[in-house]
Amino acid sequence: MPIYLYAFFMAAALSYIFTPFAMKLAWKLGAIDIPKDARRVHKEPIPRLGGLAIFIGFMLAALLTLPLKNPSVQGILLGAMVIVGVGILDDIYSLSPKVKLLLQIAAALIPILFGIRVEWITNPFGGMFYIGKYSVIITLFWIVGITNTLNFIDGLDGLAAGISAIASITMLLVNLNLKQGNPVIFTALLAGACIGFLPYNFNPAKIFMGDTGAMFLGFVLSSVAVDAAVKSATVVALIVPMLALGLPIFDTAFAIIRRFVNGKPIMQADRGHIHHRLIDNGLTQRQAVLFLYSMSVVLGLCAVLMVKIGMKEALLALIVGLFTFTYMGKILLNSRSKKSEGM
Repeated sequence: MPIYLYAFFMAAALSYIFTPFAMKLAWKLGAIDIPKDARRVHKEPIPRLGGLAIFIGFMLAALLTLPLKNPSVQGILLGAMVIVGVGILDDIYSLSPKVKLLLQIAAALIPILFGIRVEWITNPFGGMFYIGKYSVIITLFWIVGITNTLNFIDGLDGLAAGISAIASITMLLVNLNLKQGNPVIFTALLAGACIGFLPYNFNPAKIFMGDTGAMFLGFVLSSVAVDAAVKSATVVALIVPMLALGLPIFDTAFAIIRRFVNGKPIMQADRGHIHHRLIDNGLTQRQAVLFLYSMSVVLGLCAVLMVKIGMKEALLALIVGLFTFTYMGKILLNSRSKKSEGM
């Protein structure tokens, strides 16, 4: 069996086994999500330290499957440990946005110091640009940005874990095609850890991943994407993870613009995310999550097609997919509104 499949199944099994222990620990430490405002969709207090089980499953499997003497591997794993520590503190004590951002920057600097940097940016008209001295700033912005992107979309049962699993599998397939050894194992580990956690997290959720899980997943996905880009030096290297994570990236960008226009702090939570809008328009949690899963799958397929058959064909598939989902979404919402009117 290929080592990446071994990593996947081991991470899934360990994550599944450790999640009940994370639930008990969360209750003891007071890391509980209590619904206090309208943006919460759950009604009862739920433990939110599930990300710790994801991390443990990932890390134990990583120690057995990754080459630990490799500098990029060391940088990602050390940074991941720091970001998980930040997440645990936030889940228990609710850190202020400024403190959390500073700690995220500190964690993101670790893989950068180990040589993981974006040094080339794709030119949409062909070729690539060398960014030289700006590589640290751009890499920092990318890692911190994606770390928070996953955090922002973690608003429905199973949503962040499922989308992270889909994005990880997408990047796994692409890295396999590009013959990127360590990124393949990293993405297999992430996909497995997320899938092992989902039985406890899918609606109705028994535990949330919290900031511990959301920031960890975003951090590792973004760091691995840069590592793969450094090693492959291909035009699609960073476009692929942007497509794979297209849904949370779009949702976060829209949230930033919305809050800026309304004069609200960018880090202030609200009920304007795409998953909230689907719920407010009549979908159940499961319907909204499955709909967003399917959108992520289409974006992931477009990323794989880009590597296999070319950028133009993948762009065409993306346009068709987005139009299809817009149409499907309208039909789904209309059917729900008719049912509610008939009741």
